[in-house]
Amino acid sequence: MQKTLISLGAWILLGWAVGEWIKPTTGWFVLTAGLLGMILVSGTQLSQIRKWVRHIHTPPPPSVGPWDEILAPIYRQLRKDRLEIEELNRHVAGIMLAAEALPDGAITLNEEMLVTWCNKTATEHTGLNLETDRGFSIFNILRAPEFHEYAQQSKWPEPLLLHLVRNDQNRAILVQLTPYGIGQYLIVTRDVTQLEKLETTRKDFVANVSHELRTPLTVLVGFLETLQSIPAEHIEPEQREHYLNLMIDQAQRMQAIVADLLTLSTLESSPSVSGEPVNMAEIIHTALNQARILSKDQHVFVENIADDLYIQGNASELASAVSNLLTNAVRYTPKDGTITVSWYLTESGRAHYSVQDTGIGVAAQDIPRLTERFYRVDRGRSRATGGTGLGLAITKHVAMRHNAELTINSRLGAGSLFTLAFPPSRLVVPSSQ
Repeated sequence: MQKTLISLGAWILLGWAVGEWIKPTTGWFVLTAGLLGMILVSGTQLSQIRKWVRHIHTPPPPSVGPWDEILAPIYRQLRKDRLEIEELNRHVAGIMLAAEALPDGAITLNEEMLVTWCNKTATEHTGLNLETDRGFSIFNILRAPEFHEYAQQSKWPEPLLLHLVRNDQNRAILVQLTPYGIGQYLIVTRDVTQLEKLETTRKDFVANVSHELRTPLTVLVGFLETLQSIPAEHIEPEQREHYLNLMIDQAQRMQAIVADLLTLSTLESSPSVSGEPVNMAEIIHTALNQARILSKDQHVFVENIADDLYIQGNASELASAVSNLLTNAVRYTPKDGTITVSWYLTESGRAHYSVQDTGIGVAAQDIPRLTERFYRVDRGRSRATGGTGLGLAITKHVAMRHNAELTINSRLGAGSLFTLAFPPSRLVVPSSQ
C-alpha cells in the first residue's frame, strides 16, 4: 500500500510540474497517463495473482508490486499448514497401519451403531466386509440375540463371549463394546477358540485323572475295609492272598498312571536337546523281548529291523515311544494275531519305525483323538488290558521333540499301523563306524 501511495504521489507531482512548466492541460494529460499506467500494471499483477490462486501450492509470482507484502505471508502460512497436514496424515496413516496389525479385531461405530471402519482381524473374526457393510447396522453382521441384548446396555463393564461359525468352523469370539469420542463406539474382538479348547482340555484332564485314580482306589479301599471288618480267623489264607494280589495290582496301576503323568509332564516342560547317536535297533529288540513276555506266546511277531540305522536323540525317550507302540499292539491284538515291527530307511531319506497289527482296529472318527490324554475308544476294554491311557500322548510328545511325525492308519476290525517318521536331519553315523 505504501508503494502505491508513493507512486500516486510521484505522478501527481510530475503532472503539477509539467503543468507549471508547460501548461495545465499537459500536466493533467501526464497525470491521467500515469494513472492509466498504474491501472494497467495493477491489472497485470492481478492477472498473475489469479493464475497463482489456481495453483496456490506453488510459489507466488516473483514481483506483483504492492501485493508482494500480502502474498508472501499468505504463502508462508499455506506452506506451513500444508507441512503440518502432511505430518498429521503420516501419523494417521501410521495409526491405521498399527490398527490393521493389531492381533485383536477393532470395529468403529457411529451413534446409531452403524459400521464406519474395521481392521482385517475383525473381518476374520466376524465376516464383516468393509466395502459392502460400511454404513450398515452392526446388528446385521452380529445377529446373535445375546449380542443385541448386550449392546442395548448403558454400560459394558464385561466382555461378551460369542460362538460364531466362520468357514465351517466354530469359533469362540470375545466381544468388548466401549464408547469413545462424542457419540462413537468401539468394538474389540478377540479369538479365544484355542484358549477355550485348552480350558476344556484342562477340565477333561482333571476329570479323567480323578476317574482313572478313583477306580483302583475304590477297589483298594474296598478290599482294605473287607479285611478290616472280617476277623482274621474267618478268612482263608488263599482268599487273603487273593485280596492282597488284587490290591497290589491296583496299587501298581495307580503307580503306572502317576509315572506316565510325570513322564508326560517332563516331556512337555523340559527343553528339547539334540541328544546323542542312538542305536534304535538295540532299543527295538529290547522292547520286542518285553512285548513277547507280555504276549505270553499268544501272538506272531515279524521283524524287519535295520541294525545299522542310528538317529540323534534321547535314548530313554525313544525307548518309551518304541515300547508304547509295541505294548499297544499286544494289548489290542487278539490271540494268534500278527504284529509286524519295522525299522528302515525310506527312499526319501527318512527313517521309519512302524508297528502293524491285525488287531481290533480303530474307527476313523476316533483316530484324531487317540493321542489325547486318557482318551479311550472302549474304556472297559482299555482297563481290562491294563493301559494307562497316556501311552500315545507320550509317544506323540517324544516324536515332536525329535522333529518326527506320528501317523496312524487304522480300520475297524482290520488292524492298525502306527509309524514314527524321523527326518533325514536326525540320521547319524555312529563314531565307531
